[in-house]
Amino acid sequence: MSTSATQTPAKSPKLRRIALLGSRAVGKSSMTIQFVENVFVDSYYPTIENTFTKVISHQGQEYTAEIIDTAGQDEFSIFNGKHALDIHGYILVYSVTSKLSFDMIKIIRDKILNYTGTDWVPIVIVGNKSDLHGQRQISTEEGEELAALWNCQSCESSAKHNENIGRVFELMIGEIEKSTNVPEEPKKECLIL
Repeated sequence: MSTSATQTPAKSPKLRRIALLGSRAVGKSSMTIQFVENVFVDSYYPTIENTFTKVISHQGQEYTAEIIDTAGQDEFSIFNGKHALDIHGYILVYSVTSKLSFDMIKIIRDKILNYTGTDWVPIVIVGNKSDLHGQRQISTEEGEELAALWNCQSCESSAKHNENIGRVFELMIGEIEKSTNVPEEPKKECLIL
């Protein structure tokens, strides 16, 4: 006698493209490598652009996160328009030790909104290098106030100590899903008599 069990097919992972943007040397690559490979890279090598992939589980759904680690932006190369195409969400990274990098994420966000032609996109603001207490120039409250103004999530992290690195990407998936799971309005029917 044989018995058969009915198995529910697992949901296939949803692809989500995430771009990390921010000034040079704020720790975008260190955050990404820490998240994907669980390794902290202590040396600084300027990134041109790298793409990493990692499966993330969020609220019972698997997501294949394609993480684009971009070159650092400065006043001469503020935003490459290709980072507005086919991107589901943006992690805007500044260093808590640099007021200039904090100001730069405001410019980057304006460029993103300009390229996408919208007034809101999924964003997570990240104050990295939170372990450098004595060098802090941006308070936690300043990051939180900016997030409230932009209606997005924020947190501080330390790639060096692997603090809140996973949380950054979980918050990002949450922001993306918040924007893609908008309930449909009930369909209105037209009745002709």
